[in-house]
Amino acid sequence: MKKYFMVGLKGCAMGMADVVPGVSGGTIAFISGIYEELLDSIKSLDIEALKLFFTGKFRQFFEKINGKFLFSLIAGIGVAILTMARLMTYMLENHPIITWSFFFGLIIASALMVAREVNRWGVAPVITMLIGVVLSYWITVVSPATTPNDWWFIMLSGAIAICAMILPGISGAFILLLLGKYMFIMEAVTELNIGVLLLFAIGAIAGIVIFSHVLSWLLNKWHDATVTMLMGFMIGSLNKVWPWKQTLETYLDSHGVEQPLAQANVSPMQFEVLGSESHLVLAIVSCVAGFALIYVIELIGKRVQIKKEA
Repeated sequence: MKKYFMVGLKGCAMGMADVVPGVSGGTIAFISGIYEELLDSIKSLDIEALKLFFTGKFRQFFEKINGKFLFSLIAGIGVAILTMARLMTYMLENHPIITWSFFFGLIIASALMVAREVNRWGVAPVITMLIGVVLSYWITVVSPATTPNDWWFIMLSGAIAICAMILPGISGAFILLLLGKYMFIMEAVTELNIGVLLLFAIGAIAGIVIFSHVLSWLLNKWHDATVTMLMGFMIGSLNKVWPWKQTLETYLDSHGVEQPLAQANVSPMQFEVLGSESHLVLAIVSCVAGFALIYVIELIGKRVQIKKEA
C-alpha cells in the first residue's frame, strides 16, 4: 500500500505538470524513477491483454498490464488535473502576461534539458532540430486560435496530447495549445463535461498505446535525431507562448464571450503604446521562476537517483 500510495503522489505531480503548458508529465515520471515501469506497463496493453479482457479473465488482464501501478498513477493524475484546471483557467483569464511568461521560462529550460539527452551532435541531429523548429513555428503561425469542436478532433487532440505522458520534455498541455484546444479542455474539466472528457479519454488511450511502441522504436533506431527534433519543436513553439500579443481579430465562443482569433507578437514597449500595462518586471521574474523550476525538479531527481543507487 505504501508503494502504491507513493505512485499515486508521483501521479499527482505528473498531472499537475501536464496541466501546465511547458512542463512534461513524462519528465516528472523520468526524474521520479517510474519512467521505465510506466513505459513497460503501457506497452503491455497488447493483443494478448485485450484477449484476456474480452474473454472475461479480468484478474489475469489486471496483472499483465501492471494494473495496481497504472491505477494508482492514473488516480493521482486525475486528482491533480481536476484541482489544477480551475487555477490555470483563472490565471490565464486574469493574469495572462505573468502566466505566459512563466510558461516561456519553462519551455526554454525544458528544451535545454532535452538537449542533454543527445549523445553526439552532428549534421543529422542539427538538421532534424531545424526541421522541428520550422515545423513548430509554422504550426503556431498558420493554425488559428480556434479549431473544430467535433468529436473526431477532440479524440485526435487527446491522442496527440497524451503522448507527452511518456515523452520527457514535451508538454501535453502545450500540444493542446498548438491544437487550439487547451482552454476548451480546461473548461470541460472545470465544468465536468462528461461527453467531451469521455471522447478525449478514448483518444488518449488509443494514442498512448500506439505511441509507446512507436517511441521505443524511434529512440532505439534514431535516438539523437528523434531527441533533437523534439527539442526543435519546443524552440519553435516559443512563438505561441510569447506573453505580449496584439489581437487583430476576434470571435464569439459558444458562451457568447469574445475571444482572440488572430494575434501578433509585439514588444513590451509596443504593448504599452497600445494602451495596456506590460508588467515587464513581474513578467521577467515569472519567466526566471519558470526556468528555475525545471532545474529544481532535475536536482530533486538526481538526489532521488543517488539515494536509490546507495
